[in-house]
This record gives sequence, structure tokens and C-alpha cells, in this order.
Amino acid sequence: MTIRFPHASSQLATTAHLSIRGLVQGVGFRDAFSLRALEHGLDGWVRNRRDGSVEALIQGDARAVEALIRWAHHGPPAARVDRLETRPASCDEAATVQPGFLRLPSA
Repeated sequence: MTIRFPHASSQLATTAHLSIRGLVQGVGFRDAFSLRALEHGLDGWVRNRRDGSVEALIQGDARAVEALIRWAHHGPPAARVDRLETRPASCDEAATVQPGFLRLPSA
């Protein structure tokens, strides 16, 4: 099931791809991540991966993107983040981001 949260997109946006590993599934990570993204005014998506990780693509103001990445290093209280890999999104990835924030199905 895809959940869309409406939000206006930024014109001067930074886009980052995140891969989060550790105890990050079954602990409310995606829900908490989505709420934080909305609080920071970010667009993008988050989803579980079959390998047990969480993946996200976030876009918006650079300070807001950095703030969410800082939060993702620890996540919600029940999570244990062992490793967070982040990189700038490719132009093709950035072009796919639509206004709002999605919680996508597992991939």
C-alpha cells in the first residue's frame, strides 16, 4: 500500500539516497522517517528492502535534508542503526521525485 503525504516541492532542491542497516524493520522506522520528512518539508519516499534494510530518497532544502540524515543515524527509539550510507542522488533519481512523501511497498 502506498501512502501519499501532500507537500509543496522546493525549486532549489538537494536530493539524497539513503540506505539504512541494522534493526530498522518492525520498529516503526518508516513511519517515523515519513513524519520527520514531512516536518522538514521534504519530498520523496521510504521503503523496506528484502535484505532487512530501509531505503529512502529525499529531496528539499539542503539543511532539511541534512537534518533528516542526522536523525536517521539513530532513528526512532526501538531502532538500532548499525550503518547509514548516503550519497547524492543521480539526476535520473532526482527527476522521479514528485511533491509529497511516499511510504512505498517493500522492494
